[in-house]
Amino acid sequence: MPATSRTRRVIVLGCTGSIGRSTLHVIEHLNSIEPGSLEIVGLATGSNVELMREQAQRHQVRHLAVAKASSQSHPDTDPIAFTGDDAARRLVEEVECDIVVAAIVGSAGLSAVAAAIERGCDIALANKETLVAAGEIIMPLAERRGVNILPVDSEHSAIFQCLQSRSASGAAPDRPMCLDHIRRIVLTASGGPFRTWPAERIAEATVEQALSHPTWKMGAKITIDSASMTNKALEVIEAKWLFGLDARRIEVIVHPQSIIHSLVEFDDGSVLAQLGAPDMRTPIQYALTWPARPPGCATRIDWAALRRLDFEAPDEDRFPALRLARHVVETGGTSGAIFNAANEEAVAAFLDGRIAFGRISQLAEEALDAIEHGAAQSLDEVMDADHRARQFVRSTLAQGAGQRHSARSR
Repeated sequence: MPATSRTRRVIVLGCTGSIGRSTLHVIEHLNSIEPGSLEIVGLATGSNVELMREQAQRHQVRHLAVAKASSQSHPDTDPIAFTGDDAARRLVEEVECDIVVAAIVGSAGLSAVAAAIERGCDIALANKETLVAAGEIIMPLAERRGVNILPVDSEHSAIFQCLQSRSASGAAPDRPMCLDHIRRIVLTASGGPFRTWPAERIAEATVEQALSHPTWKMGAKITIDSASMTNKALEVIEAKWLFGLDARRIEVIVHPQSIIHSLVEFDDGSVLAQLGAPDMRTPIQYALTWPARPPGCATRIDWAALRRLDFEAPDEDRFPALRLARHVVETGGTSGAIFNAANEEAVAAFLDGRIAFGRISQLAEEALDAIEHGAAQSLDEVMDADHRARQFVRSTLAQGAGQRHSARSR
């Protein structure tokens, strides 16, 4: 654990999602090793009130937030103090904590992360959309406030771990190596369920097929993103902000086994990689305990059973989101917010059965082409770009639906 004997207070945003549930399991495990080392002081969910209630009772959490109140809520008896779209933000503003686990899916968690940084809380960042949309704002803010942004995504955690090194003076291994010596970082990708499919079949994939990830168990949105490789595209953009590298030094390689989580290649030709079973509890624990490494609760690799590690170049013709990611990294400004918001709307439309799978990346590209992107100098500008991208996708889909209706009428 960090060099302090006091309990670290934790708020978990997105507590009922897959990352949130794993985080609570990791905290329970760590407290079994060192009782009282971590205290959960706040939980936030989108709408799963019943599960959050169970979590709060099990972990004795008093401060709760829900974005979408429903008939499940009983204000006279529930301890839910914060409700509404800004519930997570108000939770981090009003409850004292040391580290916030940011696991709210999509851009919805952006304002809460910014508020937590303003208060000086470290961020265990599982919400990649925060930096994709507003890295230009969030990273300088974290530097000014002296806040650590600790990546939870397995790929970015792998890079972060590879970059940990003792300084020249022999200080503790809590600072990154000089980025000038990095030739490139390589983010690994499982390839998702459509890795070997031809483009024509991918374009017509069903929701059920897209949700059948071969190695990871995740929520619906991130699973669809993985199937289109938009998840990897978002990670490329996030890596730019986390590690301060341009697009030329960020690459992607497909690695179906998901054992090597990412690699760093240095100027002298040496390569460092972080390996582990595909279990999100490892990067979650590292973010919560950095720079220490107490015994973990994640799955271990059976090296005797591991026969091969495969790699292949990604196909940007079949997975065009990767090409769009480079465009966003090179363009900067509000282009990340536009790309992310358009993708979120397109994924929701696909899950609702309103568009084919192949339209997801097409809509994101159309939004980037159609919407003017400027500097991202404030959260208001970022959220305005987010809003314009969502409106563009909605209106495009509405026009398409109207045209199909007219054709049928004729």
